[in-house]
Amino acid sequence: MSKQVDTVIFDLGNVLIGWDPRRLYRQLIADEAQMEWFLREVCSSEWNEQQDAGRPWAEATALLRERFPEHADLIDAYHLRWEETLVGALEESVALLAALRDRGVRLLALTNWSQETFPIARQRFAFLQWFEGIVVSGEEKLIKPDPRIYQRLLERYAVDPARALYIDDSARNVAAAEALGMQGWWFRDAEGLRRRLIELQLLDASVNEASHG
Repeated sequence: MSKQVDTVIFDLGNVLIGWDPRRLYRQLIADEAQMEWFLREVCSSEWNEQQDAGRPWAEATALLRERFPEHADLIDAYHLRWEETLVGALEESVALLAALRDRGVRLLALTNWSQETFPIARQRFAFLQWFEGIVVSGEEKLIKPDPRIYQRLLERYAVDPARALYIDDSARNVAAAEALGMQGWWFRDAEGLRRRLIELQLLDASVNEASHG
């Protein structure tokens, strides 16, 4: 018989907090196709991921300025104006988080995020204080889907993986959690997550209809 889930582990970016560098770069590059080229070939997601893995921003931007000197100001903006890449709280998901908190469910977070920019999010989003603990990839110098970062969270907070639900908008990150014995949920929208939380008896359907409506 499967164990009752009593711990929910959230990814943060695009699950609870909207993030999109286009929010910033649409202000800086008028042509949409040129902006997409810049975010694909210069300040790419692979390049940004290295900051999530612990690379200092000063080193990261210097590397690109050397390769693309004509785009130096645009490269620097990714760090200096990083807060403008935050879209804001995803309110329907935060309502689910609040309902879980009200039910006394244990809440943890595991996020791929730069240790230099995460304090901005902590200051801006009060609901991050609802988590018992948050494991930040940039602080650990490990990045999802590396199993070691999941194991670090499980060990640090003495979590039984069989009693944990892991939620992420990346299918590969969910698969990595499931490989370690957790239940996984690939997040695509708050309504799908709401239904899953009800199935797992973590939320009561009638209790949560208000936040859904």
